[in-house]
Amino acid sequence: MTTNRPARHWLMKSEPDECSIDDALAAPGATVPWTGVRNYQARNFMRDAMQVGDGVLFYHSSCPEPGIAGIARIASGTRPDPTQFEAASPYFDGASKPETPRWLLLDVQALRKTRLLGLPELRANPELAGLRILQRGNRLSITPVEPAEWARILNLLGAAGDLR
Repeated sequence: MTTNRPARHWLMKSEPDECSIDDALAAPGATVPWTGVRNYQARNFMRDAMQVGDGVLFYHSSCPEPGIAGIARIASGTRPDPTQFEAASPYFDGASKPETPRWLLLDVQALRKTRLLGLPELRANPELAGLRILQRGNRLSITPVEPAEWARILNLLGAAGDLR
């Protein structure tokens, strides 16, 4: 599907014990299914706004040193997340039915590992003051990143030529 919409950019959080940037890079095609999203707003971003080719800041969360750890891109459209139907999964949702799935996933392709760009360094950049990950009370696992924020972060990472 081709679109005239300019590429969007996203920050996607993953716990490195579950899927790190290294795990994603080691996966076949450096592509992983983004399972386990259980917040409606984050799900709606995936369903309604994210498109193949959009840029992703791969963010390690819930770890000793949280921060941006890599650059990736959206590699597929959405489909039902099978973990919602697996009783043994921590992401099981007994109220979700195969004929009316509640939760979705999409594939994310890791492009490269970067140095860790942690919260203190992000906060030290006035140009990033509006970055949603830095807002008090933000707990979303997927958030949009404005074009100027994307460009500044790529510059800080020495990756200014990656995924414009």
